Amino acid sequence: MINKISTDKAPAAIGPYSQAIVHGGIVFTSGQIPINPASGAIEATDITAQTEQVMKNLGEVLCAAGSCFEKAIKTTCFLANISDFAAFNEVYAKYFTEKPARSCVAVKDLPKGALVEVEVIAEIN
Repeated sequence: MINKISTDKAPAAIGPYSQAIVHGGIVFTSGQIPINPASGAIEATDITAQTEQVMKNLGEVLCAAGSCFEKAIKTTCFLANISDFAAFNEVYAKYFTEKPARSCVAVKDLPKGALVEVEVIAEIN
């Protein structure tokens, strides 16, 4: 059975997709960008603050799915500028303390001008 996850504590999907899907005891999150769910906008302009907002959004989606950062198996990270790699890693390491497998790539553009996007695959509790 596939369960769609939705929470108003994270930004609503900006396209035809779900915030996350749970299947077979695993949650697959959609990529989260640094939209503040209260305002519906990207408010931060630097990579550190944007990464913090992404992690808050991911935390809420994971929680709504019955999971958490410690249960992460794999992350995929997208940076608008690879020169932000070190600053991104500093914030990322505070949340993903169990060090899941990860891919991190630079991309030409991200939705809404975001500097960072992260998606997660995790076990549910």
